[in-house]
Amino acid sequence: MTKVSFDRVLPFAADKLFEMVADVEKYPDYIPWITSMRVSNRTGLSEGVTRFDAEAGVGFKFLSERFSTRVTRDANNRTISITLLKGPFKRLNCEWKFEEAGKGCRASLQMDFEFKNPFLTGFLKANFDKAVSKLMACFEGRAETLFPKTA
Repeated sequence: MTKVSFDRVLPFAADKLFEMVADVEKYPDYIPWITSMRVSNRTGLSEGVTRFDAEAGVGFKFLSERFSTRVTRDANNRTISITLLKGPFKRLNCEWKFEEAGKGCRASLQMDFEFKNPFLTGFLKANFDKAVSKLMACFEGRAETLFPKTA
């Protein structure tokens, strides 16, 4: 089992970052290891809250996998919750939260996951900090191209 937390204040509006991260269909445009993304079963649960299933293709030099998640977007609270439907994980739970913070936004990510394959778990643990830093750099880079800084 691996748990990770990421918490950072960024110079962008919370609503803008929430919308960007919630737009999972665009991930292949700026996250290099996400090779495809397909969204289905989009449902409105209540005002500002939607749920959909997302199937991602992920590719690295030596590995190609697909996995499916259920994503719940809550625009009212600026949260995005992700749970595993199927794939190479035993467990996958993620939660993004975006809050106004001075002239910017506090972006928080909590992840809890475990792979079915012990090799993948070992490989990822050995490279995890690097992978999370790269992922966050992808999101920050995307925000810098889309939005003016608020600070």
